[in-house]
Amino acid sequence: MRRIGAVAEQWVEQERDRSVLWLPVFMGAGVLFYYALRFEPPIWAGAAVAVPALIAAIGCPRSRPPLLPIVAAALGFASAQAATARALPLETGLPRHATTVVGIVRAVEVLPAGRRITLEHVRLDGAETTLARLLRIRLRGSDVTPVGTGDLISVRALVRPPPPPAYPGAWDLQRDAFYAGRGGSGFALAPLQRLSPGDPGGIMAFVQRLRESIAARVTAAIPGAAGAVSVTLLTGSATGIPEADHQAFRDSGLAHLLAVAGLHIGIVMGFAFWTARYGLALSEHASLFWPTRKLAAAAALAVGGGYMVLTGMHVPIVRSFSMACLFTLAVLAGRRAVSLRGLGLAAVVLMTVAPQEVPGVSFQMSFSAVLALISGYEALRPWLRRLYGRSWPRRLASHLAALTLTSTLAGTASAPYGAYHFGHVQLYFVVSNMVAVPLTALWVMPAGLMALPLMPFGLEHLALVPMGWGATIILWVARTTAAWPAATLPVPHMPAWGLAILSVGLAWLGIWRSRIRLAGILAIGVGIASPCLNCPPDLLVAADGRLLAARTPVGIFVQKARGGSSFIQDAWTQYWADGPVHSMPASGRIADAGIACDEGACLLHPRAHASAALLVRGAKHPEGCSAVSVIVSTEPARGLCPRPWPNLVDRFTVWRYGATAVWLEPGGARILTDRAERGQRPWVQPLPVAHSHRAPALPLAATDSG
Repeated sequence: MRRIGAVAEQWVEQERDRSVLWLPVFMGAGVLFYYALRFEPPIWAGAAVAVPALIAAIGCPRSRPPLLPIVAAALGFASAQAATARALPLETGLPRHATTVVGIVRAVEVLPAGRRITLEHVRLDGAETTLARLLRIRLRGSDVTPVGTGDLISVRALVRPPPPPAYPGAWDLQRDAFYAGRGGSGFALAPLQRLSPGDPGGIMAFVQRLRESIAARVTAAIPGAAGAVSVTLLTGSATGIPEADHQAFRDSGLAHLLAVAGLHIGIVMGFAFWTARYGLALSEHASLFWPTRKLAAAAALAVGGGYMVLTGMHVPIVRSFSMACLFTLAVLAGRRAVSLRGLGLAAVVLMTVAPQEVPGVSFQMSFSAVLALISGYEALRPWLRRLYGRSWPRRLASHLAALTLTSTLAGTASAPYGAYHFGHVQLYFVVSNMVAVPLTALWVMPAGLMALPLMPFGLEHLALVPMGWGATIILWVARTTAAWPAATLPVPHMPAWGLAILSVGLAWLGIWRSRIRLAGILAIGVGIASPCLNCPPDLLVAADGRLLAARTPVGIFVQKARGGSSFIQDAWTQYWADGPVHSMPASGRIADAGIACDEGACLLHPRAHASAALLVRGAKHPEGCSAVSVIVSTEPARGLCPRPWPNLVDRFTVWRYGATAVWLEPGGARILTDRAERGQRPWVQPLPVAHSHRAPALPLAATDSG
């Protein structure tokens, strides 16, 4: 017992300063708990827990260990509530017909085929009042009308509110639009009319116009996909990259190069630091009497802040700049620059300013990668020091080892989050990053940075042309690696609880110093194995009723009506990760899939010991109604079967309740709608009003039948 007590006391002493690093983890848990709710809590709920717990922790020091995590979680919860309260209310009255849109251009994005504009102060069909939220319109591909930020324009377009999730539990695009201030999107039906030119008002509008000007000059000097990649690196806008190349970057594990973040701002600030340091070293007086290192660090911080603003101030780069500020402060104070405390402080700042980013893939992948890098290098530093030597072979070997270790740590730590959100993992990310990352750091980005100060003099092509050569090589690396056999591996969907356990395990492994950290590997293993315990639905029906799919032992069978979304079908395929995709047969029987079809209906019985479903395809009175537990259809289907009706999922029900998932179980069908999954939250569109003369009463959102 004494030995156990001594070991415990030694562990407490060794890990005492690490306990505070768990507070950002609990704060993130509070944010996620808020977004997991299916109802909107009172605005005072988070503060009602945080304030008393904080007072008790201050008044009673012995109670701090259990109370501080509660305070952190409640602060995270309150931060998410505050972000929701700051957001504008939804736009609920968008017309369903073509409308004349008049507004002021806030941003212009170049797409592979055409352009997309973001409008503010929008008026629809000459209305007196303007929309409070932004509207995003995709222009026709043939429309070459000059337009820039600040211009007043008019365009005939179809507009829609933000789309709902592809299936219950899928990524919530409506929540993204809610916090981004967007009220809807659409596409132009006619060429744009520029009513009057305008100068951008305000600093951010000026920056947006500057971004557009830089993008135009870059694409003029570097045509094609290489130019679009170069624009992304300098302005943060990746909309111009062709989808095939976007996919190549994702499949090769190089997508992080297009998501301007820590690597990019590190290159920018490093380039600025050494340029300033070299410039100061040219002066003998400055070298002898000025703190050149600190001045260079301050200059690098200023340049990094400008780059952050230029590239859009999104979450990864804000996180990176926050850490860069801490790095600079550490340099100025003579303290250790990179640490887990800095990462934790950056996380707290971001969760306070933009808590809505915590459920997103960008936040999760970036913080998991940096956590793995800091803790991994901390644990392996003695080994790396032994590897380093003065001879050039030893130096080369140490640099290659560091590069490989960096790619392995960052890629492995972020892979589970990519698998959760995108449904696949990349197998060759280490190889592709070992080539593309040094190329970006030593060639492409420095050339782009040298081009920026040359633009006012019209000499940017001197640096942009070499930048384009490097971008072309990076594209070749991405395309080549993505074309290798089994470059990506589809993985089954991980449940949310599995990702939570994995995240706790990763934090446990990265935060603690002693061997107790190895217990985190067990939690990570449980999270990775959690898909084995997940039971995905057997049927999915899209929110617009134009797409229906069934998961069977031999693959996925899709019934697609005219106008069915390929985006939704791809999301379903990634979610299921369960074999090839086939069209639902017009007639005949597929015994292995449990499908039997005739001209008007299909009997779906994919699992032998479970209930069956009937897919109705226009028959007035299909046979087999009494033998199934649910009827599904891409068209209105009420009244096609005699009473008592089975559960019904048709075009009317999904129009009202959103995308629907159906589990065919031995005791009947279990139905879950998107509206039941998300509940009534501020970003969820209100229930559509059914006109009594056109739409009859509809069933409940989720039902069980025996």
